[in-house]
Amino acid sequence: MVVTLRWVFSAVLVAMIGFTVVAVGDRNITEALIELWPDPWFRATLADAYFGFFTIWLWIAYRETGVLSRAVWFVLIMMLGNIAIAGYFLRLFWRSDSAASLGDVLTSAQTQ
Repeated sequence: MVVTLRWVFSAVLVAMIGFTVVAVGDRNITEALIELWPDPWFRATLADAYFGFFTIWLWIAYRETGVLSRAVWFVLIMMLGNIAIAGYFLRLFWRSDSAASLGDVLTSAQTQ
């Protein structure tokens, strides 16, 4: 399962970088925000995404033992969203033994 998840999160990372590059080529984020902010569905979707990012970060904060590591991951996730989340999971799964159980990998605190 760990090997499969390495592939899954690699695909997520590549896809999100691709979507981001295309979006940056279209217009800058400030222009998009000004145009889209009045739409309630945009605000709801943005809030949903950031509450999800915060939820994932809480789990990361549980796993990471250092305050600096927790703070860095918080900033990365809030700035990069799913790009940072995919990066965290790739880091986690590449540091894990391929034969490790998924439960052990996801629930054990980071010791390195």
